[in-house]
Amino acid sequence: MSKYYPTNIELRKKSRLLVVTFETSEKFQLSCEFLRVFSPSADVKGHNPSQAVLQIGKEDAEITEIEPIGNYAIRLIFSDGHDTGLYTWDYLYELGSKMDLYWTNYLNALEAAGHARKIIWSETKIVLKDLKMLIED
Repeated sequence: MSKYYPTNIELRKKSRLLVVTFETSEKFQLSCEFLRVFSPSADVKGHNPSQAVLQIGKEDAEITEIEPIGNYAIRLIFSDGHDTGLYTWDYLYELGSKMDLYWTNYLNALEAAGHARKIIWSETKIVLKDLKMLIED
């Protein structure tokens, strides 16, 4: 039985975000890349932590379809063909509430493995906008 239940799930294709609002009124904006990297599937997580596979090159991931699974989960189908793993309500809540920690750990793992994320133009615009604001202030 789920501890957390979403009241709304919205896919924003242009910004590549899945916005999940829970009964607690908490709202999480989860990027498609983040959701792809942290897929609960066995081919990503393995059958135990030692079998986890570091996901590389998922910056352009998009969710192409969302399938409801009963009253407890959704299956996300990604543009790279990945479609295994069920995102339960509790797992979506965990991803949202621990997003900063998980993302930092992921970036550190990429660096330790000798990989770097490619920067997406929209991310660059945000950085440049922030930089411009810093210069003007």
